[in-house]
Amino acid sequence: MAAFWEDPTWIILWPKDITLDFLIEQSAKRQARNLLQSRQDRRHQKAVDPVTNAVVGYARWILPSGHVTTEEGGPEWVEAQVPDVSEEEKKHFEELAQSAWWNPGSDMGEIDEKNEEVMERILAEKPYITLDYLAVHPENKRKGIATALVESGIHCAEKIGLPIFILAFKAGRSIYERLGFKEVYRVIQDDSKYGGQGEYGAYFMVYDVSRTETR
Repeated sequence: MAAFWEDPTWIILWPKDITLDFLIEQSAKRQARNLLQSRQDRRHQKAVDPVTNAVVGYARWILPSGHVTTEEGGPEWVEAQVPDVSEEEKKHFEELAQSAWWNPGSDMGEIDEKNEEVMERILAEKPYITLDYLAVHPENKRKGIATALVESGIHCAEKIGLPIFILAFKAGRSIYERLGFKEVYRVIQDDSKYGGQGEYGAYFMVYDVSRTETR
């Protein structure tokens, strides 16, 4: 929440009287449930400060259908798969999540629909590992944390033999470019009627593992 709070295109989703502390509190109620959702194809990574043990960065990846298990039959990228829990714990986490307030106040449906349309078209072309979520706490930016998380995913993609897809926004675009992602499409829309700054940019980027197969 703290990472995205600095993004003006994310802020406009919420009512103006909502505070960061309140969103963090409500999000915390949802996270255990969210981590357990779609365990078969979702993979999660966290970056931890070795001194304080605080989580300073997080990445969520989605494996494409047909690539969630190894040739031996076990989970692909198992070290990034969240351990399963008991049915009793799942019920508790679901109840906790349901108790959270989570109601973005801005309906940006037409903007989101355009981006989803392009994303679905690209993902239909061939299997991709999708980088679905990347965040670094503001107090730990420019320390190489985001780079390390993405590089770890690249290493896995090269091992599996699949390219990576990311729908990037302005704040993170330079990181992906520096790591070798190529822009394949972009959509720039006017978000001023939703309270935005007038330019809502979505950059559709791909990392082609074929470039590194000889390493």
